Amino acid sequence: MARKKVSTTVYVTLEQSEQLKLLNRKTKVPVAEYIREGIDLVLQKHKHLLPGQISFVDKG
Repeated sequence: MARKKVSTTVYVTLEQSEQLKLLNRKTKVPVAEYIREGIDLVLQKHKHLLPGQISFVDKG
């Protein structure tokens, strides 16, 4: 089941826009999907800065 999405505005550089459009033409994947994927990568990279539950399991 698809997750609910909210609309937002982001500004990208002309080069980023051109590259995303080229990627879209070659893969048929919507530009918005690539932007969401990029956001997921940033959130994963910085997840230690986000609030969350503390694990009781030692991952060391």
